[in-house]
Formats: sequence, structure tokens, C-alpha cells
Amino acid sequence: MKMRDLENRTGVNRETIRVYLRHGLIPEPERPKPNVALYNEDHVRSILTVRHLQKEKRLSLPLIKRAIEGDNTALPADAINAFPHLDSLIESRAGVEQRLVSLAALQKSNDYAESDAEVLASIGALDIIQYRGKAHVSTIDAQLISIWSKMREAGFTEEAGFSPTVCKMHLEAGEALAHRELNVFLRTLSGKKAEDPTADMAQAALTHMIGFVGIIRLKTVINDLKSLNTSSVKTKK
Repeated sequence: MKMRDLENRTGVNRETIRVYLRHGLIPEPERPKPNVALYNEDHVRSILTVRHLQKEKRLSLPLIKRAIEGDNTALPADAINAFPHLDSLIESRAGVEQRLVSLAALQKSNDYAESDAEVLASIGALDIIQYRGKAHVSTIDAQLISIWSKMREAGFTEEAGFSPTVCKMHLEAGEALAHRELNVFLRTLSGKKAEDPTADMAQAALTHMIGFVGIIRLKTVINDLKSLNTSSVKTKK
């Protein structure tokens, strides 16, 4: 969308939007040509979030800038109340898009996209959205379909006894872990003036701890296999 469309979507005038850009509070627009700037839903969410923090929470632009850059002392003690509004900034900074992708389009490069999407939807891993008479998923849910496609390529097929339903255990474990993480995050930071929650802290946890969990999984599988091999050897003796 162009600047005038962005103004209409947010109710914020272009002069203010340019101030946000100068402060680095919203993403830079795409510039296909020197005098052309294109904006998307990330810009809409970021502008509305910054506007809320500025008007409702009485935060100055420099404070908001410091907060999203990871300065834990930038926000006031009651910033925990603003945390729900920081989710838009996290989405924007993490590159999470919520636009829709048709399953028909995914099917062109993945023969199992539609059937896998239906199975993943049946276990609650994603949502299939009907839009203009066609089935769609969000771009983040499309990544789940892509991941299972890679699993198929590695040999995890129905013929081998696997289907996307096996992801239900990952779904349940991931949701339970995420709920516990958020509870610990909010409980630990609540009321601590020097350690208020920021978009960067939440994003860092989401990014880095994925690797931590992955390594724990790897170690556990290796140790379990070693135990099974040891038990097998003892049984044979």
C-alpha cells in the first residue's frame, strides 16, 4: 500500500508516520523505485502499537525506541500492562506475517499441501480460512506445511507409517512450554522497575531458546538410544 492508504488504515497522518520512521520505530518501507515507497500490514500494526504506547501510556518516542532496542530501564513500572500491545512490535521485528496464502498456490510446489493442511488442522496445529470461496492459511501456518513437506522428503511418509498427525505431540509440548514460558516471563518481570518487559527480550527468548530446546531434544534422543542399545546387549547375553 502507498502512504495515503497507510494514513487511511491507521488514522495517523504522514508527517507523524515519517517521524516514526526517523526514530526507527517502524520498519522501513519497500522501495522498488527511488520515489516509490510501499507499506504493508507490519507497518499498520507497528504504527498503531506505537501510537497506543505514546497516547495511552504517555511514553515518549525516545523511550519507546529504547524499549524496543532492549533497554530494560526505558519503560515505567506499570509497563507490564502495556505488554499485550508489544506483540505487534515483536511480530514486526521477527518478520511474522499474517497475510493469507491459498492452499491451491501451495499445492503447485507441494503435491500434499492441501491434504497435509487438512490433517494438521484436524489436530489443531493450524487454521484453514475460507476467503473468496477458496481455502487459505496464514503465512506462518504455511511454514508448518512446508516443514512437514521436508519431513516427507526425508522419508516420513504414510507408506512408512507416518502422517502429519504425529505432530500432535509436538503441538501439545510446544503449547505447554510456551504457556509456562510466558507465565514465568510475566511473573518474574512484574513490578521490577529495572527489568520491565520489552519486545526485544521476548523476541530473544523466542529465538534463542528454540535452539536450547532443540539441543535438549537431541541429547535426550541420543541418550535414550544408548540406553536401548545397552539394554539390548544385556538381553542377548
